[in-house]
Amino acid sequence: MRRMLLASALLLLMLVPSVPAEPESLIVLKLEDTLEDNDLGIHAGAVSPDGLHVLIAGADGYAHLLSASDAGDRSGDVELNSGRSQSFSDLSWHPRGNTALMAGEFGMAMRYDSSDYSIGPVEGSGAVFGLNFTSVEWRPAGDYAYFGAEDGSLWQFSAGTGFVPLNDTLPSEISDLTCHRQENICIAATLNHGLAVIDQTHQVTYLPGTSSQTWIGVDCADPTLNECVGFASGLKTQAIRLDIVTPSQSTTENLMQFGTLEGDFTAVSRGHDGSTLIHMAPFATVRQQPLISEAYAQILAQDATDWDPVVAGRALAFVWETDHREGFIITSFGNIVSFSPEAPVEVDNSLMTVAVLTAVVVAVPGTVLGLIYMNSKTMQRWYMKWRGRNKS
Repeated sequence: MRRMLLASALLLLMLVPSVPAEPESLIVLKLEDTLEDNDLGIHAGAVSPDGLHVLIAGADGYAHLLSASDAGDRSGDVELNSGRSQSFSDLSWHPRGNTALMAGEFGMAMRYDSSDYSIGPVEGSGAVFGLNFTSVEWRPAGDYAYFGAEDGSLWQFSAGTGFVPLNDTLPSEISDLTCHRQENICIAATLNHGLAVIDQTHQVTYLPGTSSQTWIGVDCADPTLNECVGFASGLKTQAIRLDIVTPSQSTTENLMQFGTLEGDFTAVSRGHDGSTLIHMAPFATVRQQPLISEAYAQILAQDATDWDPVVAGRALAFVWETDHREGFIITSFGNIVSFSPEAPVEVDNSLMTVAVLTAVVVAVPGTVLGLIYMNSKTMQRWYMKWRGRNKS
């Protein structure tokens, strides 16, 4: 009898409905528009602090303003005139969002002003004439910005002081600059001399053990963490633990590598939820989530090629999100591509209910009879007698 009750209890547990896991959605790509018929050579982009606009810049002094939430709509675009023929390489909005700094070849240090859509040289730009700037970033206080150059030099900039060179830099191209979102501490990535911390007083310290990698990007995505992450060629990443009190004492975690991906990292953009969107070649993106120390492929190169082999053959210039896993990509050519999660497949609940009930009707009686038989000596004797008569 005890075995009979136990078996019946197990059967009831088997019949309790379970909550299905949320289906995993794939990313759907859609070509929203192409800015021009010719290759624009777009190199950089940034979303304004209010989230309304995206400023992009590239070859031959090209600059353009478009909607962040509806990038395929050309009605609100502003074609900007920089008055320059040199190429822009990077840009950074001031934290207040009224202006943006733009950096480029031959010491091109320009300011975009949102009040009249003008672009003009910044104060003291004559001091850096001839330098090829590769990166620019405002620190969160908005009092100073940093410019990085091809020759490895780093410069602090403010409207009051103009350009001042930072000491103790090494001759290796600055590939990226980023600042913590709450602390006035910034990180410079270089191609040959590792990662460097810039502290609150503009002192530069290169982090030990990072010079053996070719760093292509760095990001401090989550404002709640005292952490930034560097991204290196060869699909490698390394977390930087910031010492807020003494930034020169900041340390690095173990170098990690993405062993299952194809291609390589090319740049990084900021994701919607305190994550980093890593650009890859060929056309693909990876989401890196520092808060939980996880990363996964968001757009696969093969999926992009199957969708549009021409667009997928172009480089990602800038990526931004309007919601989690939903946003836009601008290619170097000038294609505007939207991405969003694929809608989950809906199952007709009435058909599913019929199928489940049918299975239960068929399975339950047989299971119950089997359990009763196994625990009933009388039924087993009857069955053996019947079997013996049937054979005779």
